[in-house]
Amino acid sequence: MQAPLRLELMAILRLAGPLIAAQLAHVLMVFTDTVMMGLLGPQALAGGGLGAAGYSFVSIFCVGVIGAVGNLVAIRHGADDAAGVARLTQNGLWLGWALALVAGLLLWNLQPLLLQLGQAPQSVHGAMQFLSTLVFALPGYMSFMALRGFTSAIGRPGPVMAISIGGALANFFLNYALIKGWFGLPALGLAGIGLVTALVMNAMALLLAWHLLRSPDTAAYALLRGLLRPQWTEMKELLRLGLPIGGTYAVESGLFTFAALCMGALGSSQLAAHQIAIQSVHVAFMVPVGISYAITFRIGQHYGGGRLLEARRAGRLGIGIGALCMFAFAVLFWLAPQWVVGLFLDPLDPGYREVVALAVGLLAIAAWFELFDGIQTIAMGAIRGLKDAKTTFLVGLLCYWAVGAPLAWTLAFPLGWGAAGVWWGLAGGLACAAIGLSLGFEWKTARLLRPAPQQALLI
Repeated sequence: MQAPLRLELMAILRLAGPLIAAQLAHVLMVFTDTVMMGLLGPQALAGGGLGAAGYSFVSIFCVGVIGAVGNLVAIRHGADDAAGVARLTQNGLWLGWALALVAGLLLWNLQPLLLQLGQAPQSVHGAMQFLSTLVFALPGYMSFMALRGFTSAIGRPGPVMAISIGGALANFFLNYALIKGWFGLPALGLAGIGLVTALVMNAMALLLAWHLLRSPDTAAYALLRGLLRPQWTEMKELLRLGLPIGGTYAVESGLFTFAALCMGALGSSQLAAHQIAIQSVHVAFMVPVGISYAITFRIGQHYGGGRLLEARRAGRLGIGIGALCMFAFAVLFWLAPQWVVGLFLDPLDPGYREVVALAVGLLAIAAWFELFDGIQTIAMGAIRGLKDAKTTFLVGLLCYWAVGAPLAWTLAFPLGWGAAGVWWGLAGGLACAAIGLSLGFEWKTARLLRPAPQQALLI
């Protein structure tokens, strides 16, 4: 018998609230780093931004792969398999450390590729300065994400929220102290900003590990027992699910990189307007991202426990909640675009007149953009909760790169729509993904709920 709808809704919101807060704290850390780069000067901002873009693209794939930890832990938790939960978490940590090593080596040797892509040597020098210390954030980042997946998937995301908010505040304070030379600290420039992020990320991972080892809520999982013996069976299971998730994150991130390149080809005003609008969208997007994680974990718990009807209901509820939240942001973008743009620059400054007009127009499109993006993100999380990431990868690849990217280029250049064309193309690709993934979730649950055919009796 299914639990009342109200109880399912409250369970989703209890998971989603802290995860949304954690996502927003991560955005604050990235924003802080960008502001600190700006305080160092335009050249530092260009170089640091280039390094941050490379780090973001590589780390987002790694985060996607590590996302399999929470996904699979939720399923084992739903099946009351505490030993399986512990083994998956332990092997998730090993996988995270391996990914951090590979990603770190790649980023450390990024200079020849950046120069080959035609980036200015001064910007490449700044990027490598930033990355020289930022790569040391990767072990902590991957460990934190693996442990975050574990504790959230068993229904206890509160510590993740508290540590994430604390980390964002510490990142701001320490960065500012370095920039201003407080307490006799040396001015390390871009390398100092990367170093602070690395120190904070590793401290966050250690704090979360310390909490989980001391908490009576997680004592039954004995995470230290057997940690030094990675197991190939669990590792293969994590990779089988995690690689398509990482691939999906990469192709989606690539779509937005493509959009930025299109804007750059249109002109500096278009690119500046795009940056304002995309940052606004990105902050709002953290809400469906947090809901998506919560839905993945909630559906995983039901799926592991054999409660398929409740899994379907949780997915539908999550998609509905996400659509309502994104509609609220859509109203904001429709009714108060000048106010949103004013958070980034002075709308009354004549020097910004063209940028403001373009950004306001893009925010009107962003209202639709956000609605589709929120639905597709949560539908994606719902399908992953059913232990299926290949479907989300294939639908994402098709919608982002066979629909979104070609449509954005065609509308912007051959049809002459300019900046608005790029964004309508993005909206089209995301709408395709929203429809495809929502239908995919319904098809997947209907197939799982279909009674198995009766075996013919042998006479």
